[in-house]
Amino acid sequence: MGDVAMTVPVIRAFAQQYPKVKITMVSRPFFQPFFEGIPNLTFFAFDEKVKHKGFLGLVRLFRELHSLKIDAFVDLHNVLRSQVVRTLFKLSGKQVVAVDKGRAGKKALTRPEKKVFKPLTTMFERHRQVFEELGFTLDLSNPIFPEKAVLSDEILKIIGNPNQKLIGIAPFAQYESKVYPFDLMEEVISKLAANPEQTILLFGGGKKEKELLDALAKPFGNVINIAGKIKFTQELQLISNLDVMLSMDSGNAHIAAMLGVKVITLWGATHPYAGFSPFNQPLENALVADRNLYPKLPTSVYGNKKVEGYEDAMRTIAVDSILKALKLL
Repeated sequence: MGDVAMTVPVIRAFAQQYPKVKITMVSRPFFQPFFEGIPNLTFFAFDEKVKHKGFLGLVRLFRELHSLKIDAFVDLHNVLRSQVVRTLFKLSGKQVVAVDKGRAGKKALTRPEKKVFKPLTTMFERHRQVFEELGFTLDLSNPIFPEKAVLSDEILKIIGNPNQKLIGIAPFAQYESKVYPFDLMEEVISKLAANPEQTILLFGGGKKEKELLDALAKPFGNVINIAGKIKFTQELQLISNLDVMLSMDSGNAHIAAMLGVKVITLWGATHPYAGFSPFNQPLENALVADRNLYPKLPTSVYGNKKVEGYEDAMRTIAVDSILKALKLL
């Protein structure tokens, strides 16, 4: 989800700066709401389970796209499936370009010994460079974000007074090494909830996460678990109305950022230096675990590597530092 959300600010900038160029965005149907409202963009649904499954399915995908008279193919994912499709476009004589994911630099940043600890090129800059290869210079310095969505009666019924300060919290991530300890998150929420002029909205998905979010929200009248209560498109509308989002290094951070919302991110096994910090957010909005106590950090790019003795690294991110970053202390 985060990978797709990170393409949105760049594609939106391209559409705004080159209004005469038609864009066909190929992705899973679930992500179509990300691209709604972008001018001159047509969404093409990629059916990975049936129609476009396997090699023959990718050939079918190529033929369907080729029939749209595509002039160039931009690969912003650079995985096996997209590589197959772009190769077919290249063989057909079309111009193709692909994002450089900078794997060597990320390996040097995350290795335990002889670590090269320095900021790498952001994914947004890498995406910008891809379009530059096609001859399109992009300026990402003054982004234009979509207007805040008008909230439906259904959403308003759930969140109550929309004039409250709306604070979103997405306390989960794909890997445990990127999740802030539950007891400390309870403390953060408790202190935020002490202010009756604030409404705290909890985001997540899945049965287990929903149960945990219910437990976090239960003691407070102004803490609401959103999980499972509204559709994904409505969730995007609600996020666009937040004053701030507190998130792990996860997809929710990138969704909020692509909508122009202030995002405070918490980083455990991973680090913003790998290039995955949310779009248009200053580095001080990223709170990282203490590298003096845990010098091997970051231990991986995605948080999928467990390192013995590093289980409590995120406990070094103080609750008060989170509240200060939220400008609420």
